[in-house]
Amino acid sequence: MYRVEQLIGGVWGAGGDGGDLAVTDPADGRPVSTVPVATADEVAKAVAAARGAAPGWAATDPAQRGEVLRRAADAVAAVAEELAHATTAEMGKPLDDARGGVAAGVGTLRQYAELGPLRGGRTLHGARSAVDLMVPEPRGVVAAITPWNDPVAVACGLLGAALVTGNVVVFKPSERSPATGWLLARALDGVLPPGVLSLLTGGAQVGAALAAQEVDVVAHVGSTATGRAIAAACVGSGAKALLENGGSDPLIVDAGIDPVWAAEQAALGAFANAGQICVAVERIYVHRDLAEDFVDLLAERAGALRAGPGRDPDTELGPLVDRRHRDHVHGQVTAALAEGARLRVGGTVPDGPGAFYPATVLTDCADEMVVVREETFGPVAPVVVVDSFSDALKRASRSPYGLSATVLTGSMSHAQRACRELPVGTVKVNAVFGGAPGGAAHPRRGSGQGFGYGPELLDELTATKVVHLAAPAGGHW
Repeated sequence: MYRVEQLIGGVWGAGGDGGDLAVTDPADGRPVSTVPVATADEVAKAVAAARGAAPGWAATDPAQRGEVLRRAADAVAAVAEELAHATTAEMGKPLDDARGGVAAGVGTLRQYAELGPLRGGRTLHGARSAVDLMVPEPRGVVAAITPWNDPVAVACGLLGAALVTGNVVVFKPSERSPATGWLLARALDGVLPPGVLSLLTGGAQVGAALAAQEVDVVAHVGSTATGRAIAAACVGSGAKALLENGGSDPLIVDAGIDPVWAAEQAALGAFANAGQICVAVERIYVHRDLAEDFVDLLAERAGALRAGPGRDPDTELGPLVDRRHRDHVHGQVTAALAEGARLRVGGTVPDGPGAFYPATVLTDCADEMVVVREETFGPVAPVVVVDSFSDALKRASRSPYGLSATVLTGSMSHAQRACRELPVGTVKVNAVFGGAPGGAAHPRRGSGQGFGYGPELLDELTATKVVHLAAPAGGHW
């Protein structure tokens, strides 16, 4: 069992006067970690300590910051297996998936270690007697509030980009995966100068208190409701809000597509990590010509998935993060059935311990159903049958979110239309997951704002200053 500690101003074990919270294994309910809850006073102390450390880290040469981040990547890689096991114990994903998330985080740290020192400003063409520059500078104190569904990969991205650009960070991991955040912070703190990284733990009230502080950036990956609250807080403080929030990502299955392959893609997109992925397939629009075969095959794949604890190497479908979240997922399924949807497979809460929920396929779904309109974040695949690709595009675009979308099509013209017309940050053609490393996009609507990944994240975490150097009155220096 993990006993998590906070890190404030370079001191481990600081604070915790707000009491404790406990995290249990979603597979069997066993205790996993005991976590201190930061008080508002401790949050303020952490931000003040970070503010005090900011000038020294900002003045560090970019090449030296890059070297520190390389050593940080090595430190995280050295505890990769422990991080993966903690992730699986806290939020339930299969262990191999957890290992993949840690590897992705290490890779991101290494990427930013190389890219950070290469970034520079630029010169402007002004008067010949003067020098005009655009100079990037650290923003200052970054509050990083990270999610539970892929806790290492996401945190490494935000923390790595912030640190290599000369910012200091107050890191608040999700209360559902705090031990994973603590292990990551310990690894990073071992190579960073004291005070450059702080760790606060606790629930939503701690994140709200942190977002309300006089920080310079609040970077948040999580729900849309929390993101909107953070954006409102940033309006009051003047901080920059960098948000990657909820989504209800569509999958369009065009006519003429192999239904076997399409069902494989849909199952991967909807059921991987028990549907607890930001860019998971949340709603499916399938052409009427292949709908019957497609749904039969998708239901068959859903029913064949091996459910079990994430630590079991044979598990394909782990539990949801906790029973409260399972209640939310099941509530959306139940509401859809009451409104006329038809259950093809799954849809029932299993007996026994843990927060397991079966892979579920719903047909006869309608646009106005909550399971189609809102984010479910569970292993649920609602299917809507359409008569044309144009109809699919129109329906897929009716959403309060705009994170990503996938199109399975053999038509180049349809693929081009999808890329142009879908109001989302990322369009994937003929693959629900994947893509070249370093890709970054702007989420739309309720899905957030700002680049959250790739080299562009380095720009989000710096401020640009224009410098005009003119000679004195005599014309000479």
